[in-house]
Amino acid sequence: MSATFGGRSGRQGKLSQWLRGRRPKETADPGGREALLLDAAAAGLPLAPAAHPGTGYGCSCDRVGCPTPARHPVSFAWQTQSTTDRAQIERWARHQPQANFITATGMVHDVLDVPLEAGREALERLLDAGVEVGPVAESDDGRMMFFTLTRGTPEDEDEWWPCELDCHPETMDEHPGLRWHCRGSYVLVPPARLPGGDGDRGLRWLRGPEHPLPDPLTLLETLTDACARHTGDPAGTAWPLRH
Repeated sequence: MSATFGGRSGRQGKLSQWLRGRRPKETADPGGREALLLDAAAAGLPLAPAAHPGTGYGCSCDRVGCPTPARHPVSFAWQTQSTTDRAQIERWARHQPQANFITATGMVHDVLDVPLEAGREALERLLDAGVEVGPVAESDDGRMMFFTLTRGTPEDEDEWWPCELDCHPETMDEHPGLRWHCRGSYVLVPPARLPGGDGDRGLRWLRGPEHPLPDPLTLLETLTDACARHTGDPAGTAWPLRH
């Protein structure tokens, strides 16, 4: 799902109204689910099957006290398994109709993952400024994800944060600000269902994968500034993640 915003006049009211009313019908329809996954793969996002909500607030995996219920890959080999191959994704989607999917970051794309309110503020500011914003997803657990090109390995290694050095899923709550998913990390890709009791929590596109991926540095300052105000972190720290 993608959205086209109007001009500057009345933008805030239109954006708020649109955000309140969004619920793409595709996420509840198996055919729409598959089409959305194929759209993501066609845009270059490598996908792999993930867990889905179990009973109540649980996870479909067998792990007791799973720290990231319905948010993690099914296979430990997710990095090599992740693919954009249409036939493989169709097979997964049809044989695992309840599965969520993850996309491996740091291959083609990174993801800047921010608190929802900070993300909404930043998105409005970026669009007002005419910045080319790429795909954006919103989750019902209070996060917004900005999909960007990957930085890969910059010439200056001091500018690259290896995910494995900083944060693990069990410590994500300690870093409420901006999280930079890069090499060695992953995020859920829409459409996805999240645990929540009522069965209606999920992850959806606000701007779909048809939007070109921007350089992350064109978004970073605005996102960091918004996070600093909404989380009380004066540095607006960006935490690279490994899962």
